[in-house]
Amino acid sequence: MSAALEDLGAHIGASMTHAILDQNIHVGELTLTAKAEEIAAVLTFLRDDPRCRFTTLIDICGADYPERGKRFDVVYHLLSMHLNQRIRVKLETDEQTPVPSVHALWPCADWFEREAFDMYGILFSGHPDLRRILTDYGFQGFPLRKEFPLSGHVEVRYDAEQKRVIYEPVKLNQAFRNFDFLSPWEGMTLPGDEKAGGGS
Repeated sequence: MSAALEDLGAHIGASMTHAILDQNIHVGELTLTAKAEEIAAVLTFLRDDPRCRFTTLIDICGADYPERGKRFDVVYHLLSMHLNQRIRVKLETDEQTPVPSVHALWPCADWFEREAFDMYGILFSGHPDLRRILTDYGFQGFPLRKEFPLSGHVEVRYDAEQKRVIYEPVKLNQAFRNFDFLSPWEGMTLPGDEKAGGGS
């Protein structure tokens, strides 16, 4: 399997020298790193080349590395049923630079790209309808970014009277109580405990 992946990687690298920055094989999977502006050309080649035939787009997802200048990875997972093989293609981008949309190559990329935009704020140029898909209209922030807070001071709920989703401050129906967190078996003296201590 590794020899076949190395051969495939060499073929892709030789054919796309202007677009592929790096490639490696790890745990039986080939990963290509591509230039962001060349992603449509790379994916078109992987789909149409007779030695590749990665005709199925499985997923597009993001990853956040806030310590980098180009903080986001956009990762494409492809399947070649002809080769019975998967391949991963990734690229780096930042918060302002859009990545070319590939919805013209695979219509399902439309929703995958919208999800990456909704969760990370990754922009896609040429997308026909780049808007949130999982969060509510008016949602603030991007939930899968590393700096997104884990808790907040507002809650979201559907209001039947207003017939829309509303945001409002968190309300606690029960007053805070002081819990001592002691085990019922520790810190208490029960009648008869003096006998359990044993005599000397």
